[in-house]
Amino acid sequence: MDMQKIFVMGGGGFTMEPKNPLLDLYTLSLTQKIKPKICVLPTASGDNPNLIQSFYTAFHKLNCTPTHLSLFNPPTRDLESFIFDQDLIYVGGGNTKNLLTLWKEWNLDKFLKRANTDGIVLAGLSAGMICWFEQGVTDSFGKNQLDVIAGLGFLSGSACPHFDNEVHRRPFYIQSINNKLAQGGLALDDGVGALFIDGKIIEYVSSRPQAGAYSVQPGLEKKLSVKYLG
Repeated sequence: MDMQKIFVMGGGGFTMEPKNPLLDLYTLSLTQKIKPKICVLPTASGDNPNLIQSFYTAFHKLNCTPTHLSLFNPPTRDLESFIFDQDLIYVGGGNTKNLLTLWKEWNLDKFLKRANTDGIVLAGLSAGMICWFEQGVTDSFGKNQLDVIAGLGFLSGSACPHFDNEVHRRPFYIQSINNKLAQGGLALDDGVGALFIDGKIIEYVSSRPQAGAYSVQPGLEKKLSVKYLG
């Protein structure tokens, strides 16, 4: 069986740091391919054309073959084959609830699970971080209205992106865990990524020198060691 790699980011990458390719380069390196095929899933943003254009602008500069998969304008009926033709699936940010609903309707969740088992790297930020875990902190139900949402469960525990950048995220996540509304889990600042292989954390990396990663459990928040990629 191939290694199952999932790389999650609290924020950053091409959408937030267009002039800082450190996380994007790291993501591509996980494929161990000279010129990997990378596909962005912009579902959570409703196929925002600015996100799609930013993706192509960023990755056309790097040694890879970029494409995107729209569920609003599908390139093919055979989405499973389309996914399995990639080396890396990159999930953008946006509305996590809508992402999960659409993926399940199109069986994309099942295709992605099998693809990961087959060695295709899964990655994402914000909604593209939350979706892989059992639970996550989302603002899918309205701006500045945070909730705990169930994810796909590819990774155990809960997740919280934008830990340093959105003022209400940190206290809400800590309170949710302390009140047993969410499992303990992982919080990432913008610019920080965490690599999981076969469901186990391998390392934390960042594109920003002071950005942090945190293990949050009932009554305990622990700052973790992060490797700066610069």
